[in-house]
Amino acid sequence: MLKRTVGIGGRIASVILLSAFWSCSADKSPAQSVEQGSKVDLSRFAASGCDASLWNHVYSPKRLQQLAPCITVTGVITESSADADGDQHFLLRLDPGQDNLVNKRNRKKKGGDIVLEIVCANPTTMKKAESACAGYTNPIPIPAVGAHVRATGTYVIDSHNGWAEIHPVSKLQGI
Repeated sequence: MLKRTVGIGGRIASVILLSAFWSCSADKSPAQSVEQGSKVDLSRFAASGCDASLWNHVYSPKRLQQLAPCITVTGVITESSADADGDQHFLLRLDPGQDNLVNKRNRKKKGGDIVLEIVCANPTTMKKAESACAGYTNPIPIPAVGAHVRATGTYVIDSHNGWAEIHPVSKLQGI
């Protein structure tokens, strides 16, 4: 009888090969997973009218992992502030039925709200971000806190912060 032994190196190699197989074969479509283990049907939020040229004015765009190129959400603005990179930053309390668009990080750090960002809505005070807004000021009107709005833009995960955002916002309308 032949006895086959596999050393620790062989076991590690097997684990690596199995991990590679599963990661290549698993459905990991970013448009379907807002957070680990969560599946979201984004088709009901799909929209048209997003302005792709706004990506030319996003400071450090590589940090934003695109989940859907253009969606529309509705909710109430709960916070608004100007960022040093020139963006107007909002928190939006989503209307019922859209809760699956926020992830654990939104719930923990943003009170369950989704982040919205209108790029180049304000003067840039961050030296590194000046080139993103050079010669461009976003014409989207800035709504007041408490306004009920419809926001259309690119749905992303901000990899620096871990939360879900609409960034850049292409349209923001009162409803």
